[in-house]
Amino acid sequence: MRIAVISVHGCPVVRAGEKDSGGLNVYVLETARELAKRGLQVDVFTRRHDLKDPVQVDLSPGARVIHLDAGPYNADKAEVRLYLSEFLEAIYQFASNDGATYDLISSHYWLSGLVAIELRGRWGIPHVTSFHTMNEIKRRARSGETDVPERDPGERLIVAEADRIVVWSEHERDLLIGIYDASPERIVIIPPGVDFMKFRPLDTFDCRQRLGVNGNKRLLYVGRLENLKGVDIILRAMASIELKDRVELSIVGGAAESPERTRLSKLADKLGVRDRIEFVGSVDQSVLPTYYGSADICVFPSYYESFGLTALEAASCGKPVVASRVGGLPSIVRDGETGYLVRWRCPAPFAEKLELLLTNDHIRRQMGIAARRHAKNLSWRVTSERLLDTYQMLSTNSK
Repeated sequence: MRIAVISVHGCPVVRAGEKDSGGLNVYVLETARELAKRGLQVDVFTRRHDLKDPVQVDLSPGARVIHLDAGPYNADKAEVRLYLSEFLEAIYQFASNDGATYDLISSHYWLSGLVAIELRGRWGIPHVTSFHTMNEIKRRARSGETDVPERDPGERLIVAEADRIVVWSEHERDLLIGIYDASPERIVIIPPGVDFMKFRPLDTFDCRQRLGVNGNKRLLYVGRLENLKGVDIILRAMASIELKDRVELSIVGGAAESPERTRLSKLADKLGVRDRIEFVGSVDQSVLPTYYGSADICVFPSYYESFGLTALEAASCGKPVVASRVGGLPSIVRDGETGYLVRWRCPAPFAEKLELLLTNDHIRRQMGIAARRHAKNLSWRVTSERLLDTYQMLSTNSK
């Protein structure tokens, strides 16, 4: 079987945590590799994001990334929709020149879904989509979230046209049915996974030495910097806890020049905690386990997460997680066992749970052990095997 993976704006070889790069990129990368291990030929089509990008990058035997020219390299994600027709033509040209024919299309995010609808019509093969985030759900999670006006009708069209929609949790499935009128029989729940050999418990003292940080209690946030992630809640919680002079926070992810980082830095100054916060920026995946290893607690106060891959990575590294009770996070964090889920997205309840864990080494250690044990149930191997079952069934039925 040969599949065409469409990830217009999310290139799997871009470092996660940079602008418009996060869990989607990691998901596409890991599933492409795992599916290739199982005998599939996987071509990931994405926009060229840098002049130096080669046309083809081999991810592993059987899996490759194809960089296509479609609009300016530095186009903002909101502008990418203007170049979808160019991207589509570039796919047709590449497939023709390469002599490639495909059995199935897998799309990621609404921009890719629109491209996949056209490919499905021309190639006559099944289309499996994953949204990762959806506009109406984000808007309901936090008022003021806006996107281009084409996104809502685009997502509804994809919901109606796709042969299967892969979601990551029952919560996401229920929202698709309730808000988007999705057909339940076309939805399949397949959670993402984690590489639990890469993301494993490490010695905290050793990790801190390698990173050059001190021995204070340490909180960690990993992810993109945008309003929906609620990082300001961590800053306000830090300012209110009794241990505030002995607690530091590392924020991994986000570009140095991003407006959200500037906003958070100014807020930290106002709250009097700026000297205890390190804005690390994005780091290579190979370095991430060291950052997780250096932390006492990982914090994810998002207003919405379809799943929360970084929370799963933290758990796999044996760290308790304090997170919002939203989206797919309850499938990662077992409240009171592997960390805490906070129902309200405001500083006080986060501060309460953080202080409880920071002052109780025994509970923190036990939750970390339980988190690691739970995370090992979610692997990329299991994810890819369930995806493969779905693909094979659709491909067989379409012939």
